Amino acid sequence: MTRILSKERIIAQPDYNRWRVPVASVAIHLCIGSVYAWSIYNPPLTRVQGVVASAADDWSLSAVVWVFTVAIVSLGLAAAFAGKWLEEAGPRKVGVVAALCWGGGYIVGAVGIMTHQLWLLYLGYGVIGGCGLGMGYVSPVSTLIRWFPDRRGMATGMAIMGFGGGAMIGTPMKEFFIRMFYRAPEYLGGAGDVSLVTEAGRRFVEVGGTLREVVVIGASEVRDMTIPGPEGVYLVNTGASGVAETFLIIGLIYLAVMLIAAFSYRIPADGWKPAGWTEPSETERGSLISKYNVHIDEALKTRQFYQLWVVLCFNVTAGIGVLGVARTMITEIFGSSLPQIVDTTFAATYVIMISAFNMVGRFIWASASDYIGRRNTYWIFFLLGIVLYLSIPFAAQQVSVSPSVVWLVYFYAATMIIFTMYGGGFATIPAYLADIFGTKYVGGIHGRLLTAWSTAGVLGPLAITSLRQNSVTKAINDLVAVIEPTTFQAQFGAGVDQLEALVASNTVNISRLLEIAPAGTADPTSSLYNSTMILMAVLLGIALVSNALMRPVNAKHHLKEE
Repeated sequence: MTRILSKERIIAQPDYNRWRVPVASVAIHLCIGSVYAWSIYNPPLTRVQGVVASAADDWSLSAVVWVFTVAIVSLGLAAAFAGKWLEEAGPRKVGVVAALCWGGGYIVGAVGIMTHQLWLLYLGYGVIGGCGLGMGYVSPVSTLIRWFPDRRGMATGMAIMGFGGGAMIGTPMKEFFIRMFYRAPEYLGGAGDVSLVTEAGRRFVEVGGTLREVVVIGASEVRDMTIPGPEGVYLVNTGASGVAETFLIIGLIYLAVMLIAAFSYRIPADGWKPAGWTEPSETERGSLISKYNVHIDEALKTRQFYQLWVVLCFNVTAGIGVLGVARTMITEIFGSSLPQIVDTTFAATYVIMISAFNMVGRFIWASASDYIGRRNTYWIFFLLGIVLYLSIPFAAQQVSVSPSVVWLVYFYAATMIIFTMYGGGFATIPAYLADIFGTKYVGGIHGRLLTAWSTAGVLGPLAITSLRQNSVTKAINDLVAVIEPTTFQAQFGAGVDQLEALVASNTVNISRLLEIAPAGTADPTSSLYNSTMILMAVLLGIALVSNALMRPVNAKHHLKEE
C-alpha cells in the first residue's frame, strides 16, 4: 500500500496531458469545500431535541458555530504540517489521508448528534474532519503551480475553485437528506388548547399523568420549520431533525469521491516545462515576481511572509464569520420584513449563491491577477470591500423602516461581490507567494501561511456570534421594557423577574416578544449584524495597509545554489 501511495509512483510520462490534473483537484475541493455550507446545519443542530424549535437542552447557535470554527482552526494547523509533508510524500498519499479524515470526521460527528454529545461533534467534524480539510486543501495547489508555471494565478484558481463551489453542490444535497430524514414531533394542539406549566423557564404539559417538556411556536416561527406545520405545542424528543442521518450519508459519499480523486493525481518530472514556454525576463516579471527560490524555514524569517499572513487573515476574517451564519443572518435581517420572499428555501438558495460567487471569484480574480498583478488585485479587494461592508448596516436600517425588495436586492448583490473577493483572496495568495518566494517550496510556505486561516476561523465566528448575542440581549431587554408585565406573565407563564431563565431555556426570544409587543413596535432583528459589518470593514483597512507595504524579499534569503 505504501508503494502505491508513494511520490515516485505518480510521476507523469513526458506526453502526459496536464489538463487532466485539475479534474482530480477540483473533485477533492468540491468535497472539502462543503464546509462553507455549514450554516445549513445550524437550524437542525440547534433543534435536535425540539425539532420544530429549540428546546431547553438543545445546543445554542454559538456552540454549533464553534464546531465550524474548530474545523477551520484544524484546517490551518493541518495545512501547516501537510504543506511540508506534501513535498516529501506527494499529493496522492496526502489526498488519501485527507479523504479518510474528512469522511471519517463526518461519521464520528453523526454519532455525536445521535447521542447528543457535543464533544463528539467537535472531535469528529471539527478536529478530525478539519485535519482532512487542511490536507485536502494543500495537496492540489503546489501540484498545479508546477504543472502551470506559465499561468500561476489561473492554476491556483483552478485548484481552489472547487473549494468555493463545494457548498453549491453540498447545500441542495444536504437539504435533500435533512428533509428526507426529518420527522415532526408529536403535536398536542394550539397553545390555547392545552394547559401549559412553566418551571425554571421550561414549558411543560401533563401527558398521561406525567409532566412532559414541550416547545411552543407561534405563527412567525412556522416559516423556520424544516417542513412547515401548524403553530402550537409539540412534545420534545418525539421527532427527528434529520441531521444525524445526513452526516452519515454525506461522510460516506465524500470518502468515496476523494479516494478516487487522490488516486488520479500525477506530478511532473523534475525540470519539466510546458512546450514552447520560456522563463520570463526581468522586465516581464515585474518587481514583485522573483526568479529566486526561498526555503520554507527562511521564508518564516522575512517580513513579507507576515505581511501576507495579515493580508490573508483579515481578508478571511471579514468573510468567514458571515459564512458560518449566512442562512441564519439573511433570515433574521429580512425574514420579518419580507416574509413572503425570505423563507427557508430562499435562505438555502442564498447559501448556494454564496458558494457560486465564491467559486467564480476564485477563478476570475486569480486569473485576472496574472495580468494586473497580485498586489493590485488585493488593492481592489480591500478598497471595494470596505465600502460594501459599511453600506450593509444602512441597507438593514432602511428595510426595517420601509420594507422593500430594493434593499434585499442591494444586500444580496453586495454580499455576492464580497464573496467573489473572499474566494479570490484564497485563490490569489498561492500565486502571490510564488511571486515573492519562488515555486520550489511554495506548497510548504502556503501550508504555513494557512495558519492565518485558522486564526481567522476563530476571530470571524467569535466576532459575529459575540456581537450578535450582545445585540440580541439588548433587543430582548428593550422589548420587555415596553411590554405590560401582566401580558408577559400571561404569554410565558412566568414574570419578568424570571427573564434570564426564560431566555436561557429558549422560552423567550425576539419573535415571541414581538407577538405581544404594543402595535407599532419596531422589529430589531434587521440590525443584529450592524456592529459586525463595521468591524469587518476595519479589519480590511488593516489588511490594505499590510498589502500596500509589500516589497521584494532581501537577497540574503535566496537559496545559495540559485
